[in-house]
Amino acid sequence: MKQSYRAGVKLASLLASVSLLGAGMLVAQPAAWAEDAKPAAETAKAKDGAADFFTKPQSVTSTGSVTVHGAHIDYQAVSGTLIVHPKGWDDAVLPDEDKDKKTPAAASIFYVAYFKKGVRPENRPITFIYNGGPGSSTVWLHMGAFGPKKVVTADDAHTPAAPYAIVNNNDSLLDVSDLVFIDAPGTGYGRLTGTDKEKTFFGTDADARAFTDFIAQFLSRYGRYNSPKYLFGESYGTTRSAIVANQLADDKGIDLNGVILLSQILNYDNDIDAAQMNPSVDQPYVLALPSYAATAWYHKRIPNQPNDLKGFLQEVEHFALTDYTAALQDGNSITPEKRDAIAQKLHDYTGLPVDYIKKADLRVNGGEFEKTLLGDKGVDTGRLDSRFSGPTMDQLSQYPFYDPQSSAMSSAYIAAFNDYARNTLHYGNSSVVGDGYQEYKFFSDAITKWDFSHAQPNTDFPIHGAVNVLPDLASAMKHNTSLKVMLNQGYYDLGTPYFEGIYEMRHLPISHDLSKNIQIVQYESGHMVYAHQDSLAQLHDNVAKFITGTYSPLAGK
Repeated sequence: MKQSYRAGVKLASLLASVSLLGAGMLVAQPAAWAEDAKPAAETAKAKDGAADFFTKPQSVTSTGSVTVHGAHIDYQAVSGTLIVHPKGWDDAVLPDEDKDKKTPAAASIFYVAYFKKGVRPENRPITFIYNGGPGSSTVWLHMGAFGPKKVVTADDAHTPAAPYAIVNNNDSLLDVSDLVFIDAPGTGYGRLTGTDKEKTFFGTDADARAFTDFIAQFLSRYGRYNSPKYLFGESYGTTRSAIVANQLADDKGIDLNGVILLSQILNYDNDIDAAQMNPSVDQPYVLALPSYAATAWYHKRIPNQPNDLKGFLQEVEHFALTDYTAALQDGNSITPEKRDAIAQKLHDYTGLPVDYIKKADLRVNGGEFEKTLLGDKGVDTGRLDSRFSGPTMDQLSQYPFYDPQSSAMSSAYIAAFNDYARNTLHYGNSSVVGDGYQEYKFFSDAITKWDFSHAQPNTDFPIHGAVNVLPDLASAMKHNTSLKVMLNQGYYDLGTPYFEGIYEMRHLPISHDLSKNIQIVQYESGHMVYAHQDSLAQLHDNVAKFITGTYSPLAGK
């Protein structure tokens, strides 16, 4: 989802002064001082309570039930936080008693876990689920995809304002797995504390390490080490999953049964949003073209509109990898005849004007496409889900100023989760924090401070440039040759185009035999595949089948 930024809230502190009169003698104070001391003591107690709340694990347990495809499931829900520490932290070292020392950084990570009642852990898979950002909470997958309750939103238009319907989720994954929804450090009801807290956790490797530590700690605290284990990450969460899968095996001795990816980006050199800033690297334009074509098809902007979307996209994919790639490789040595022919073909596949394509030198980035496809109507298409569209903010601009899809449904998710968390999960109103109100942070400002450097497996130093975690996922698959990987993608995703994910999977540095462990599925939806109800049902069925097919229950259990 689109980033948003929130100002932090600082609690005011009451100060009390102590009067000492005479030489070394404590003199009795007037009654007014005693009255002042009371709120000061209460404030100090409140501050201590808040410090404990954000530096020690918390949990609130509730119960509920959900009906999934006709099956009634009773569950226990645990909402809470676990505390993770930076690299090198040693739990055998006692806290330093020197008050002049800086307080070490720590992250209180918020989660909501759902456990089906009456099932032994050995035969009950557990799936760790998270969104991306970086800097996003996991409210989107929680309330839109797999939690026991979901918010109802419009399919490809703006969802009307409150009240919103929060309903039983017939496509919750609780029918096949226990679920743990994890909010990234600095989001949700979790908080960062200590010195250099943002520097400590806002980075590709630091974030992955925090999730790795969280998962290992969770497995231990809840006795789930012997359960079949899965990761489910969306968007930047797929980047995170590649690293975490490898770190769990290498650093924690934890093998996974499966890694489930939704709307993948593992190599940021393939990003279409800023491809123009990386001249001589034309691959993003090639990989985005099929998603441009799908979007133009959906909005009926293609000359001689074909009826069969999938057949049409296969044709576009072939053109992208052959004639289009060859033309881009020619650079400015391309002949005028070839340039004209490619521009015409791009027009046939995307509906963009031929003259515009030529002015773009056959290279149209994501923002330009979103702005231009329906520009003659004064409308921008969505980035995360290009089925959505909305009025342009500035008809003279080169890029949209907002994402119509994010604007269409964010309010529904935010309102629904705030209501659900406080009234059903009973979390978010702790009396030990300030005045009893806790803000659920849907986004942090992590993206503005993120350290994108990454140390790939078997390297001695991080690479400072576009993140590429293909080696991490490949390493995890080589260490654990039974590890299965599933990629789910929406045709109408311009944030992480579907053909980009296919290309990346085809270029994992693994053997042909290991590549058979990868399953790829597309849906007629966008980045948030689950925003389309029919696609959510398909996603549930496909993921459920993947989970049940990648572990063997113990006999007699």
